[in-house]
Amino acid sequence: MNLINAIDVSDLKEHPFPAVRVAGEEIHEDRIAAELQYHPADEIGEAWHQASCSLVIRELLLRQAAELGIEDDLDEEQRIAALIDQVIDVPEPDDANCRRFFDANPEQFRTPTLLAVSHILLAAAPDDIVARSEQEDTGRRLIASLADGRADFARLALAHSACESRKQGGQLGQIAKGQTVEEFERVVWRLPEGLHSQLVESRYGWHVVRVDRRIEGQPLSYELAKSTIRRYLQEKVTRRWLRQYIQTLALEYGVEGVDLELPDSPLMQ
Repeated sequence: MNLINAIDVSDLKEHPFPAVRVAGEEIHEDRIAAELQYHPADEIGEAWHQASCSLVIRELLLRQAAELGIEDDLDEEQRIAALIDQVIDVPEPDDANCRRFFDANPEQFRTPTLLAVSHILLAAAPDDIVARSEQEDTGRRLIASLADGRADFARLALAHSACESRKQGGQLGQIAKGQTVEEFERVVWRLPEGLHSQLVESRYGWHVVRVDRRIEGQPLSYELAKSTIRRYLQEKVTRRWLRQYIQTLALEYGVEGVDLELPDSPLMQ
C-alpha cells in the first residue's frame, strides 16, 4: 500500500512543513493537502514536496499569463496552454540532429520481438492453497504426457484450460512484451522454442507453456524512424526550455518554502 493513501490530510498539521509562498502570497495548506492525491509517495514529506512544487509552478504560470493579458474568460488550463504557445521559442530539430540520434541509439529503433505462445491455464485463486496444489499436480502430469509424446497439446488445452484460447488449441497468437501479466512474461520471454519443462505460476493459476516461435525484432530504417525521433527531440528540448522558463519566473516573482529543484538547462547558453 502506498503510504500517502493511508494518511488523512488533517495529519499534515502534525508535520512542521514551511509555509509556501509565491510573490509573497501563501499557498494555503488546504490546497497542498488536496493536491497530495495526485503525487503518491512512500513518505508524507516527499508527497508534500511534489504537491507544493506542482502548485507553485501552476501559480507562476498563471501569474505570468495575467501579466501578459491572456484572456480571463479562459479556464486555468487554457490560460497556461495559451501562455506556453505565446512564449515558447524552441527550434525544430533538423535532419542532422535526428540522424545523429538515430546512429547513436540503434537499439531503440527496431520492430518489437514477438513470441508465438501456446498455454494451458490450470486456474486457481491465489489464496486457495488446496486448489493451487491440486492444479500444480495436474500440470506436472500434463507436461510429462506431452514430453513423452503420449498426448496432444491442443486436445489437452481443450480439456483442461480455463483460458478462451483452449478453443484454438491453447494458442495465444503472437504476443509482444507488456501484453501478458508480469509474472508470466518474466518467465516466458526467457524460454527457448518448444515445450517448457516446468510450470509457470501466475496470479491466475498454473500454466503449461509451449513457445511455438520466436520472431526477433528487425532494425528500422532511418526514414521510418525519423518522425518519431523528431517528435522525441522536440519534446525533450521543450521540457528543458520549460524548466528554464519556470526557473526564470521563480526568480522574478519569488518563491518561498519549497525548492523547485530545476537544474540549469543547456538552453541557458
